[in-house]
Amino acid sequence: MTSIRPLLPLLLAAGILLAGNGLQGTLIALRGQEEGFSTGLIGVIGAAYFAGFFLGCMTITQMLRAVGHIRCFAALAALAASGTLTLVLFVDPILWIVVRFIIGFCFAGLFTVMESWINSSVGNDARGRATAVYRVIDLVGTTLSQFMIPLFGTQGFTIFGVMAIMITLSLVPVSLGDRSNPKPPVELKLDLKSVWLISPLACIGSAVAGLANSAFRLVGPLYAQSIGMSVGEIATFISLGVIGGVVLQYPLGALSDRWDRRKTLLLTSAAAMVAALALAMATDSGSLIHFALILIFSAFAMPIYSLAAAHGNDNAGEGGYVKVAAALMFFYAIGAVIGPLASSALLTQFGNSALFFYLVGVYALFICVTLYRMRVRAAPPRTERGRFTALLRTSPFFAKLAHKPGKADRPK
Repeated sequence: MTSIRPLLPLLLAAGILLAGNGLQGTLIALRGQEEGFSTGLIGVIGAAYFAGFFLGCMTITQMLRAVGHIRCFAALAALAASGTLTLVLFVDPILWIVVRFIIGFCFAGLFTVMESWINSSVGNDARGRATAVYRVIDLVGTTLSQFMIPLFGTQGFTIFGVMAIMITLSLVPVSLGDRSNPKPPVELKLDLKSVWLISPLACIGSAVAGLANSAFRLVGPLYAQSIGMSVGEIATFISLGVIGGVVLQYPLGALSDRWDRRKTLLLTSAAAMVAALALAMATDSGSLIHFALILIFSAFAMPIYSLAAAHGNDNAGEGGYVKVAAALMFFYAIGAVIGPLASSALLTQFGNSALFFYLVGVYALFICVTLYRMRVRAAPPRTERGRFTALLRTSPFFAKLAHKPGKADRPK
């Protein structure tokens, strides 16, 4: 633990931001509906966040190189806190779309600053511990933040003020805890064609993860509310969706290390599809049934991004992790923009169960694509594959942080 002690201020800031980010998605959906916004409009607001998030991931290194980590972090945190307060001061759908785009840009930049900073500060001997702590912080922060909604309520100014305070407080450990201000990272080059040729299935799998995960996180609260769940039950529903995502991450990853990763993706996608179908058929069931099913669903649905990335990294070659991560984040973002738009439109048109029937369709198409790719390309030899790494979709630099240099980094 001593080797990562200097990183504790950054990890504390990460926890505050991850909690605030996890809280906003659920709150915006519920508050938007209370303000009279249509389900389709709330989907557009959700899509705007991911559009801004992707732009931030791809452009923030230029800002880092211009002003450094601390100033960049301070500017983005101030802008995100101001945007959060703007949402409650001016309840206008067009303004909310613009502000959520800006907040998405800011959070992408904040995560990129932290992860590139941690990556430059941690040695290879402590890299595994640092990423493990980071993942735990993500899980705990995102899960616990959901229960701030029933604690403070969705109405009025209070909960938006609390979120603004959280974002502002993240400045304290960053500003006072570390004066190193490391060298800015190399500017990211988005090479979609190269990564597509490395692994079309990894690109499609990342898009599928975006289509599904963003729909659940942003439209899922509306579904839960529409079937009569209380605010506390909605928080539990979304939290179990987060917790379930880590239950099978490593068992499925270990299986993919021993097996053709595409077979693991098939198994995982099929199980997620069956769970989504069960949820679609359980609209009139009680909350406990929904809690159990969403836990099973997320246990299989959430690891798909990491499994797809691991499949892409098997052929990435030396120094290819960040290049692959940047491209896969692009495909994830495309899916994440479309997911809330499509699922909210279907929910409006066809009713409550449409959200999970949409997810059934997404996974069914991915299963077909995976079967096709298995026919046209053989799996890389097991001796040439890297080890599975569970990835967060916070910035491309997390892929660099999470991988230790070794056999998997040698050219193939």
